Amino acid sequence: MSEWKAKRFWKEAQVVEADGGFAVELDGRPVRTPLKSAMTLPSRAMAEAVAAEWDAQEGEIRPLSMPVTRAANAAIDKVTAQREEVAEMLAGYGDSDLLCYRADSPQELVARQAEAWDPLLDWAGETFGARLIPVQGVMHAPQNPKALARLAGPVHAMEPFRLTAFHDLVGISGSLVLGLAAIHEARDIGELWRLSRIDETWQEEQWGIDDEARAQAAVKESDFFAAKRFHDLAQAA
Repeated sequence: MSEWKAKRFWKEAQVVEADGGFAVELDGRPVRTPLKSAMTLPSRAMAEAVAAEWDAQEGEIRPLSMPVTRAANAAIDKVTAQREEVAEMLAGYGDSDLLCYRADSPQELVARQAEAWDPLLDWAGETFGARLIPVQGVMHAPQNPKALARLAGPVHAMEPFRLTAFHDLVGISGSLVLGLAAIHEARDIGELWRLSRIDETWQEEQWGIDDEARAQAAVKESDFFAAKRFHDLAQAA
């Protein structure tokens, strides 16, 4: 017996003003989150993006084709209720940041990592007064607590929608510094994605392309770009 799947039942998705922001209505009925919370969005641009995703559905509703809607649901149903815990978890990436763990050989990879990652650590030092220290190897080496506290500050200042986007930027890249660089537009988002993949690119060059790994990377790349877009929509005028 096949599972029942939701199908399109509305003719038009519209953006309307709501208390505290904007909402999307389907033929006059408000879109709600999976937990039945009101989907109040922080910007008209985000609401228009959500409405466009609903309008694009034909026949069966495909949630995977609705990244802005899904992220908004997560912001409202999950992140809002535990904002401090999420912020603390993400700030913790600074103590084991991808950019700080370097190969000790071969020299070509050592040089490539330094050329790619040192400028970003320098940027964080100049921007936040927190220059993390790279080490060779994979053994954990604690960072200066004062530097970590400075990097944590802007994370804890984020409201739930921006924090939801930041969660994916940091979680996918494995780097607090890369996530901060993305939202501060220190580099193009495509460049930041490439910089997060230095080790994987090196492995491909040495051993060839693994089709399964490449497919998984493509999904992560799409999610990384979607997270940056969601962040931008959250703070749009």
